[in-house]
Amino acid sequence: MSGAELITAWRDHLADARRRSPHTVRAYVDAAQRLIAAQGLADWASVARVEAHALRAHLAQRRAEGLGNASAARELSALKAFITFAKAQAGDPEPAAPRLRGPRLKKGLPRPVTPDEASNLADLVDGLAGEDWVGARDRAVLLLMYGSGLRIAEALSLTGRDATLGEVLQVTGKGGKQRVVPVLPIVRAAVAEYGAACPWPLVPEAPLFRGAKGGPLSPGMVQRAMAQARRALGLPDTATPHALRHSFATHLLSAGADLRSLQELLGHASLGSTQIYTKVDAASLLANYRAAHPRAAKR
Repeated sequence: MSGAELITAWRDHLADARRRSPHTVRAYVDAAQRLIAAQGLADWASVARVEAHALRAHLAQRRAEGLGNASAARELSALKAFITFAKAQAGDPEPAAPRLRGPRLKKGLPRPVTPDEASNLADLVDGLAGEDWVGARDRAVLLLMYGSGLRIAEALSLTGRDATLGEVLQVTGKGGKQRVVPVLPIVRAAVAEYGAACPWPLVPEAPLFRGAKGGPLSPGMVQRAMAQARRALGLPDTATPHALRHSFATHLLSAGADLRSLQELLGHASLGSTQIYTKVDAASLLANYRAAHPRAAKR
């Protein structure tokens, strides 16, 4: 058996047996390919024998190449899943992957998650879910919050008539105030993937996002899924579902959006509520300046 055959079997398992999203499949397959190439693995038995020290050395090399904490933690999760699968294929009596902790971020002031962290969180809730449709559901909800700036209650208030999204979406926020928000292609695709996988009929008047028994999905389930992914990625406790909405706002402001437009997109009743993001963005810029400028610490 060759490394290419291992990768083909792993990809088929993720896509067909586990029905993971294309994003998760791509990330998990890429991680496995890097491990196979680095360790010279050629069959399931050799993958199954990869131990914690070898994984640690592999991740250290990846970190030396510039991989960040969150991405390194996500890669470790992918490799553990790959090794667990290899053990099953090889008939290994010890089914668990090597025990190895992922990197942890230092706790500091509350901050929005980065674009990479948001993407990793959304993909990892998919990868960690016990059922395929549940993973697709949680990923779609998180991407709606990050990509369109929805509150968790707004995302969960969508109905079956919203299953096929266009480039914009009309949502009803606090106080019954309606607004129109953009819907990125990745968000539209995630909602479509969930709709195709959901075991419950998505009728217009029923909730779009369903719980395990078919009822409305509760915010607590989304929060728990994100907490699990957050711990796996080594992100701080401030990386909550609502932080994704904050990140949407902060990143738009960094890209040049004006406060009035941002106020409309967020559905804030007053501009004062929106102005907090100018402070968050200024703090981010100052932190970057201090990290990059050789004389910044002395000024």
